[in-house]
Amino acid sequence: MLRLTNIKLPLDHADDAIALAIVTRLGIRADELLLHVVAKRSHDARKRGAIALIYSLDVSTTRDDALLARFADDPHVNPTPDTDYHFVASAPASLPSRPVVIGTGPCGLFAGLLLAQMGFRPIILDRGKAVRERTKDTWDLWRKRNLHPESNVQFGEGGAGTFSDGKLYSQIRDPLHHGRKVLVEFVKAGAPEEILYVSKPHIGTFRLVTMVENMRATIESLGGEIRFDQRVDDLEIETGADGQRHVRGLTLASGETLRADHVVLAIGHSARDTFEMLHARGVYVEAKPFSIGFRIEHPQSVIDRARFGAQAGHPLLGAADYKLVHHCKGSHAGNGRTVYSFCMCPGGTVVAAASEPGRVVTNGMSQYSRNERNANAAVVVGIDPADFAPYDDMASEGSGHPLAGIALQRALESHAFVLGGGDYSAPGQLVGDFLAANPSHAFGDVQPSYKPGVALGSLDSALPDYALAAIREALPAFDRQIRGYAMHDAVLTGVETRTSSPVRIKRDDSLQSLNTHGLYPAGEGAGYAGGILSAAVDGIRIAEAVALSIATR
Repeated sequence: MLRLTNIKLPLDHADDAIALAIVTRLGIRADELLLHVVAKRSHDARKRGAIALIYSLDVSTTRDDALLARFADDPHVNPTPDTDYHFVASAPASLPSRPVVIGTGPCGLFAGLLLAQMGFRPIILDRGKAVRERTKDTWDLWRKRNLHPESNVQFGEGGAGTFSDGKLYSQIRDPLHHGRKVLVEFVKAGAPEEILYVSKPHIGTFRLVTMVENMRATIESLGGEIRFDQRVDDLEIETGADGQRHVRGLTLASGETLRADHVVLAIGHSARDTFEMLHARGVYVEAKPFSIGFRIEHPQSVIDRARFGAQAGHPLLGAADYKLVHHCKGSHAGNGRTVYSFCMCPGGTVVAAASEPGRVVTNGMSQYSRNERNANAAVVVGIDPADFAPYDDMASEGSGHPLAGIALQRALESHAFVLGGGDYSAPGQLVGDFLAANPSHAFGDVQPSYKPGVALGSLDSALPDYALAAIREALPAFDRQIRGYAMHDAVLTGVETRTSSPVRIKRDDSLQSLNTHGLYPAGEGAGYAGGILSAAVDGIRIAEAVALSIATR
């Protein structure tokens, strides 16, 4: 088959327009075209009055080889790549110990799924609950202000991605097409087939719940075992005669111990007590950059009109999204920092995402329909370990502590709890008042979606001064790209601190811990992914590394 790319057609093209475009592009007769399948569909909205659809197509003709030779110098005509997944190993007849996966977020689920499909019968642990029980606990915070520290937006089956927009796209390099394996498995688990070809696929929370359950059932049918309410409190590490540290097992909060020579750490970016345990056990951990900021909400109609003009509301376009970046002036109080939008949720809601008592954290979520009134996104400022220095003492060991970023997060989240009134309400401010440095007293046209509620006032103490200055510089710049972005009544809600992991658990070329053999740091929590798709792909890579290590023993 041939892969044709960059085929442009009008938004409302006729049913036969794709086939006509293929025969025209290749210069063949209509009867020479045997089959065509949409591999990818995106849209080009740079000209709002003439929005176009962009297709990549897999095409079969009566003379594929001749056409490939004719178009050898054309970058938009190539052989269709092999995107099928090929397993790298199979389990031996006898396993001295079963591999253990810690965490059932996208990374842990796919690590467990791949290991199960290769016959390794993994044991998968999660400190939280099964996804439906976890959903009830999460709603308990949103509706009744009752936080469940082990079962919430961050912890439990499905990971933090379950309560999100369910975005399934990433900018990672993926030469082996592992991302395709992820999408195929999601479709098997109940996702709509369109995620296989739309350029920015998403699922939404309600569908993710059922899909996660179906993936669990698949893993169990293949001999895997999933245990909930099983927090890992310690690792057993021994030093061999060669001086190399080796994982030999782990201890659960219940006191039970598990023997294991291969442990996958797919713990997510909020397992702070686990990071502390790993550091105490001498596993190499270092601080890494992340970002902090606020959630911003606008009417979705404002974003739709700014992006799509008169075509706003077209069913093939859906609710408009955006991705914005501003590099602050070096001489300004923003000090040359970068401000950007993150985790944009069209037609969604801002949600309470705390995992520790007495702290407030925001995140964004959408359902598959993306039909809520507001659009929301994080507007965040990049920070790095040099910014963590004031929090080193809170991390207990002085300057340059690898967990100082966690201390910074906790300080901001605790202060947000106080600013919100101490009942898990979040502090908020209208954009116009924030830019003018005036406290807000009443909502305007934009009603915030965050539950349990938003307490209006001033956000001037919610973030460090450099972050406030950078966001104040960025918002008018964003307004020049999306008219209405800095509208007075848009709502800022604080704080957004869980954009990515504040630590990296470094690993070597074999994907094992830099200094602890048999320990496989993986996904977002280890600092190697950001989002559902990239975390799932990392889970596949880790599963392959574990499988090859066991199979070649």
